[in-house]
Amino acid sequence: MRILGIDPGLRVTGFGIIDKEGALLRYVASGCVRSSVKESLPERIATLFVGVGEVIATYAPAEAAVEKVFVNVNPQSTLLLGQARGAAIAALTSGRLPVAEYTALQIKQAVVGQGKAAKEQVQHMVMRLLALSGAPQADAADALACAICHAHGGLSRMLDANAGPGGGKSRAYRVRNGRLIG
Repeated sequence: MRILGIDPGLRVTGFGIIDKEGALLRYVASGCVRSSVKESLPERIATLFVGVGEVIATYAPAEAAVEKVFVNVNPQSTLLLGQARGAAIAALTSGRLPVAEYTALQIKQAVVGQGKAAKEQVQHMVMRLLALSGAPQADAADALACAICHAHGGLSRMLDANAGPGGGKSRAYRVRNGRLIG
């Protein structure tokens, strides 16, 4: 199964594509769709929509995962990020892809094992999980992390369910050679 992860942003939207074969994850591609601050807001939204559409046409993913917007201190920034996210989701659904959404906390939990992990930790684990020779750009790494989270079946949801009300135990997961093991 080919998975497209998206880290939405109005200026830079990261994308990451992985293949999942059983428990094995394989890197396919990653990069960024960029819009110019010189463009009007509608032009920037169109640039993101077209760019994500081109990624879909080029790599033919079967599913997509998008990072959910968090509420920022600056309401204007949150609104703009939401519009960029909407453009990406519109491109994904226009490409007939099923779309899953994950919070940054869920993504970090699934990839690093800790929801409050730093960006550098996420980049490092993406490198390790996908056996990359170097660190991808931050936005691309976040998109790859989103795809990995989805590939793991929403690992954080499983952990949350195990540690839910009633004192359930959470299960420890490890990764060996790009494979999730319990």
